Amino acid sequence: MRKLFPALFALCLCGVANAEDLLQIYDMAVVSDPALREAEQTLFATREAKPQARALLLPSFSVSGDVQYQDVDSSGHSTGGFAFDRQDSYATQGLQAVVKQSVYSRANWLSLKQSDNVIAQAEAQFRNNQIDLMVRTTEAYFDVLRAADAVTVQEAYLRANERQLEQSKQRFEVGLVAITDVNESQAAYDSARAELITAKNVLNNAWEALRTIVGPANVPLARLGDKLPLAPPKPNSLDAWANTAIRSNYGIIAASEAANSAKREIDIQRAGHYPTVDLQAGYDLSRSDAEYNTDSDTAFVGLSVNVPIFQGGAVTSRTRQAGYQFRAAQDRLDQTRRSVNQQVRDAFRGILSSIEDVKARQAAIVSARSALESTQAGLEVGTRTQVDVLNAQRNLFQAEYDYLSARYNYIINGVKLHQATSTLTRDVLAKGNAWLNPSDLITPPVN
Repeated sequence: MRKLFPALFALCLCGVANAEDLLQIYDMAVVSDPALREAEQTLFATREAKPQARALLLPSFSVSGDVQYQDVDSSGHSTGGFAFDRQDSYATQGLQAVVKQSVYSRANWLSLKQSDNVIAQAEAQFRNNQIDLMVRTTEAYFDVLRAADAVTVQEAYLRANERQLEQSKQRFEVGLVAITDVNESQAAYDSARAELITAKNVLNNAWEALRTIVGPANVPLARLGDKLPLAPPKPNSLDAWANTAIRSNYGIIAASEAANSAKREIDIQRAGHYPTVDLQAGYDLSRSDAEYNTDSDTAFVGLSVNVPIFQGGAVTSRTRQAGYQFRAAQDRLDQTRRSVNQQVRDAFRGILSSIEDVKARQAAIVSARSALESTQAGLEVGTRTQVDVLNAQRNLFQAEYDYLSARYNYIINGVKLHQATSTLTRDVLAKGNAWLNPSDLITPPVN
């Protein structure tokens, strides 16, 4: 099957030694993420379904024994008319060894076949969980970078407002502006301080969200580099990606196996109407210490046939129940297919939209900077107000943040497109990892 991947991951992996980048964080997550470990143990547990189903078709051997002590006090008349009164205390011992082999049980054979579907479903679900970890790690990683960019922008915005406030105070002292301009600058400065506090708190929360995946790691993260190639997915065909997802998505495979398992369950429950045949062979030892006793050694072999005639309608009810569950499993499969199809289309269009968005945001920065310079010049000649300058200043810093944020959206959409087609691997992450700058790091919070 042809591998499909967006051009955004088509670069060769560049060296990122000594940097805490996306790959290293992902490797930490593979070891530490409790959700993946839980999925792994669930897979191991589910794999035991087959040996348990096979065991019902294999011979079983059991040994049972018993020891009893009896104190008998009996009285009465014998057949000759003589009265008797007898007391006796004695022990009895018994030992039985039995080998049992199922000769025919339709339900057991169907359960063995069903176990293959159950295990296949668990395998696909685990692969889906592995891919989900890559996506969660990537999103959490870039959420930290996004929040760090917000802090950087807010710090620059605060410094700009501080300079604006100082200039307003100086102009007021020489009578060039009214006290209103000073108050407006002060309000903008105070607002910027509050927004910076909020941005730092969001950054700390983003770090904590990442740590829920990788554990209590206290390592810096590499930022995204300045150069980010922008290219549409390859092939640039939405239908090609959608068809690949329908064939390859592990979530769809898991749902399909669940439906197959539910279909077999109907036959298993219906098999309650069928007879079962078992072969038994064994040896029975019986000993007694009574005054009048009989010791026996008995060997036996035979077939036991159980033919269910009427069970109160339970088998019919369980068969109907299995039918309802099968139809529910088919509906879940249909839901999964539609959800994956939507995910493919959203991610594919998201990549194309992000490309245009990044370019537009980059142009918006240039326009916002020009607008700020023009507004500042207008303030000097009296054609613009202090509020106009503050607004233009805010627009510039917002445009810078939106540009940085749009670049992360571009990468995450590419990762999600791979997720929808279940082609997301560590190698794919490595190709995108080449865009990180190992010399530009974000340090974790101190507490």
